[in-house]
Amino acid sequence: MEKDFLTIALPKGKLLIDSVRLLSRIGIECNHVNEDSRKLFYDLPADNVKIIICRATDIPTYIEYGAADLGIAGKDTLLEENKDVVELLDLKFGYCRFVVAMPEGRVPPKLANGEYDLSGLNYQRVATKFPRVAEAFFSGLGMQVSPIKLHGNIELAPCVGLAEMIVDIVSTGKTLRENHLVEVAPILEATSRLIANRVAYRMKHERIRDIVGKLRQEMNEDISAK
Repeated sequence: MEKDFLTIALPKGKLLIDSVRLLSRIGIECNHVNEDSRKLFYDLPADNVKIIICRATDIPTYIEYGAADLGIAGKDTLLEENKDVVELLDLKFGYCRFVVAMPEGRVPPKLANGEYDLSGLNYQRVATKFPRVAEAFFSGLGMQVSPIKLHGNIELAPCVGLAEMIVDIVSTGKTLRENHLVEVAPILEATSRLIANRVAYRMKHERIRDIVGKLRQEMNEDISAK
């Protein structure tokens, strides 16, 4: 295993632009990396790096099995996939929130503290892309739910009677409002994280530590500039 060579997995979609921009700022010249070319891997010999482009939900798997040394993945994906990887750094971009949402006409009553009373949702069905996150949240409240895993159009499920509620990620809440859904409980906030393969983290520790240090410095400078 060449200790200075790194394979870095970057996510397709909206996180790719921010990922490329951040790596370029620490000296890994990858501004030419994009989805438009349909290339799935890029050799960067000057930086001793190879970049591979993956579906965001697959990145923890590539990292766990050593197909990539480092990767960038949303905390939402890490929680749901639950892979054996090392989480190194919160990169502060790709912000979203996990929430429980229900149709406007079926929201539960509010408690004295202003929060919705979720007790009536015990043993109900929840449509979600994130069954592990949904079950963990309700289990923490001493409740059981029946997750129904969907891969898209989560907001449709309560409208057609497939489920009583949804657990999904939101950024602005616009999609919920457009589909007459109301957020009844926040679950957690999520941002993008730098993750590493456990073996690579030991064998290539100096190189990885250098990258983490540069990334942390860049983010600190961003905060100072605000």
